[in-house]
Amino acid sequence: MTQRIEGYGTCEHCGAQFPYYMIHNGFNDSAYAYCDRDGTTALLDVYALRPADVRFEPFMRITKDIEPFLRPCNCGGRFTASASPRCPKCRHELSATDAAAWIERNAKGTDVGWRWQRNWDALYCIVIGGHSAANPWI
Repeated sequence: MTQRIEGYGTCEHCGAQFPYYMIHNGFNDSAYAYCDRDGTTALLDVYALRPADVRFEPFMRITKDIEPFLRPCNCGGRFTASASPRCPKCRHELSATDAAAWIERNAKGTDVGWRWQRNWDALYCIVIGGHSAANPWI
């Protein structure tokens, strides 16, 4: 199976380059969270089965009240409302502001005015190195 790649990003801490792709959570009918240890992206489908009475706002990062209902990441970390994507080499959190340079350079819509949201909280999320978890509910 081929890994989806929109472009390559560069870590502002160690200079490592890595493949990534963006997800528009409005088109995807999802919400998301990042692992606090390795930056894996958890994608939560609005229509997927989940624990009873768990409600979440789609199209953005999860809120803290959802965290207890998510299983741990495969690396042993936790998907949280405050974690950010991380460099796959040095594991430092990536700056959404610094990422704007490579996200916008690689985005097809930039030439017609699209601009990156410059945060890890809103409509778009990022999957780095193909590391994602689909609906990691307990």
